[in-house]
Order: sequence, then C-alpha cells, then structure tokens
Amino acid sequence: MQEIKCPKCGEVFQVDESGYAAIVKQVRDKEFSKEIQTRETQFETEKESAVQLAKLEAEKEFNEKLNKKDAEIAKLKSDIETEQLAKKSELTETTAQKDKEIEKLKSQLEAYEKDKELAVTKALSAKDKELTEKEKQIIELNGQIKTNEKESELKEQSLREQYEEKLKAKDETIAYYKDLKAKQSTKMIGESLEQHCEIEFNRLRPTAFQHSYFEKDNDIKTGSKGDYIYRDFGPDGTEFISIMFEMKNEADTTSTKKKNEDFFKELDKDRNEKKCEYAVLVSLLEPDSELYNSGIVDVSHRYSKMYVIRPQFFIPMITLLRNAALNSLQYQQELAVIRNQNIDISNFEASMNEFKDKFSRDYRLASEKFQKAIEEIDKTIDHLQKTKAALISSEDHLRLANKKAEDLSIKRLTKNNPTMAAKFAELEDKK
Repeated sequence: MQEIKCPKCGEVFQVDESGYAAIVKQVRDKEFSKEIQTRETQFETEKESAVQLAKLEAEKEFNEKLNKKDAEIAKLKSDIETEQLAKKSELTETTAQKDKEIEKLKSQLEAYEKDKELAVTKALSAKDKELTEKEKQIIELNGQIKTNEKESELKEQSLREQYEEKLKAKDETIAYYKDLKAKQSTKMIGESLEQHCEIEFNRLRPTAFQHSYFEKDNDIKTGSKGDYIYRDFGPDGTEFISIMFEMKNEADTTSTKKKNEDFFKELDKDRNEKKCEYAVLVSLLEPDSELYNSGIVDVSHRYSKMYVIRPQFFIPMITLLRNAALNSLQYQQELAVIRNQNIDISNFEASMNEFKDKFSRDYRLASEKFQKAIEEIDKTIDHLQKTKAALISSEDHLRLANKKAEDLSIKRLTKNNPTMAAKFAELEDKK
C-alpha cells in the first residue's frame, strides 16, 4: 500500500499498487503531453525564425549581387562613353589632318599654277617642253589629291564602321547584363530547365547531399505528378525534410503566356499526395515581374509552405530549407524515441492483454473439463455405491442362504416325509 497526502486538505490516505500506478501514469501522461506540446511549439517557432532569417540572408546576398551587377553595368556605360569620346577625338584629329593635307596640296597647286603663268609670260615659245612637264606634274598632283581624298574617305568610313561595331557590341553587352539581371545567366542554351536543375544538384550531390534523394516523380497512380521530389535523411535514416519541385519554362515566342499562380493549386495537390512538407515552383515565367525577379517569393498565404524562385536560387533554396530542418532533427529524433517507447508500452500492454485473454480462455476450458471430469467421477462413485449396495445385498442373501444351509439337517429333511425317514433309518441300522 502507498500513502498519498492531499495537497489541499493535507489528509493522508492509502491506495493499493494498481491505484497508485494509475495516478502516477495519469500525472506522467499529462506532463509528457505538455512537454511534447511545448517542444513542438518551440520547434515550429525556431524553424519559422530560421526560414525568415534564411530568406533575409538570401535577399541580402541577392541585393549585394544585384548592386554589384549594376555597378558593373555603370562601369561599362562609363567605359563606352569614354571610348566614344576617344573615337570622336580621333576622328576629329584625323579629319583635321586630312584638311591640312588638302590645304597643303591646294597651296602647292596654286604655287604650280602661278609658276605656270609666270613661265608662260616669260618664255611661251621657248618653254613649251617645260610647260608640258609642269602640266604633267599638275595632273599628277590633282590625281594625288583625289587619291588622298578617297583614302581619307575610306579611312573615315572604316573608322565609322569600327565605331558602330564596337558601339553595337557594347549595346549587346548591356542587353546581356540586363537579361542577366532578370535571369542571372541560367545557361538555358541547349538544355531544358529540368536538366539544368538536375545537373546543378548532381554536381553538389557527392559533397553536400550524400544522404539525399532527388529523383523525377514518375508515380502517376493518383492521376498527376510533379517534376522532382527531394528528401533528406539523418545518419540514422530519419527523414527530416521533403520538397516537391515543379519546373516551368516558356519561350519568348509563345503566344499564350502563362502565369506562376496558374500552377499553385496543382503543385499543392501533388505535394499533399506525395506527402512532401514543402512545395517549390522553379519558374522562368513572367520574366518582367519585379516581384519574382526580386528573390525568393513566399506564397504561403495562399498555399502552406510554398515558394516561387528563379533557377539561380534552386540550390540556395534547398540549402536554406535543409539547414532550417537540420535544427529540428534532434527534436524529431527525440520524438521518434518517445513514440517508439510509447509503441513498446502499447505493445507490452497489448501482449499482456492477449496473454490474459488466452490464459482466461484456457482457464475456462480447463475449468469446464475439470468440472465435467468431477461430474463423471461423481457419476462413477454413485454407480460404484449402487454396485456396493447391490453386492452388500447379495452378501446378505448369501449369508442367509448359508445359514439356512447350515440349519439344514436329516431330521428337517425327513420331517413330514415318512418314506425318507424310513430310508435314513435303514441306513443307520446297517451301520
């Protein structure tokens, strides 16, 4: 017997072992449930805090990269303007040099013309041959001037074409970085979005995801499927995170443009059917949307634990969710141990109840057979008693018969029988 003191009235009373065990179990179960609820609340709070912190860190990192890219673009624009000014200066210098050469040739031509006029006035007849040479020189000079003008024009055109080509290349570079700002150079050339994500994951699988499962969802028993399922396990095989991935890409030439929200409902359905904790849409849809281009977008206000990301956040998203879930792995393992202990207790109680049921059944059957055997023994005893009584009765009859036999004598036999009496008398006389 156990003594228990009431905390309110102070009265001490005794309970048997079974009652005491029931009270202890009730208190223990209440405290245990309270502890589990407290730990679950703490776990959810820590996990949400970790996710929010991870989101802030990812956004901070993304903004830093974005500012870096903006700085690079600004630097490229500055380089382009500097080069444009240099080209303009070079072109201006080349034009001025060409003008100087033209002026020099014009001066030489004027000098030759003056010489020619002077020579004509002095000795027109005597200097015919010399005049012819001067005219040839003038013709040659005119040809040289035209050649120099043509070369200058060609050089100017060549410089203009080179400048336009470089300017076009700079414009293409700026356009590339603008596209890089929206898509962050995802390398979609020659491969699909799914292949890109799978390649990125497999590249890090040997080092960062040794115990992870990442495969295509090929199970269509429920009528639909996602693209990829990611699951991660602890060293003891305990699953601590699972993510359903959906990849969506759309060509620029597509006439009907889809929106990201068009796929939320189906993704949530696939996540629930495949029993995944998180749902992530990796999307290149709505490329001009500032919302989806700003980083990781949380749409949990519409569908629980669902996010939309660009492909460049595929690996960071897995890492953030995985690291947040790792903090809760210890609690999950402790809860699993507690559940297993409860299962062991339940199994022990079930085994005990089964043993009690079987023992009670066997006892009942044995008791029935024992009672039946007793009844048969009673019947046998009754039969033997009846046989005993019959035997005793027979013994009495035999005793009486024996007594009668002992009482039998010649005298009695011959009584009332003269003939026999005479015969016995003759026998006695002969003796």
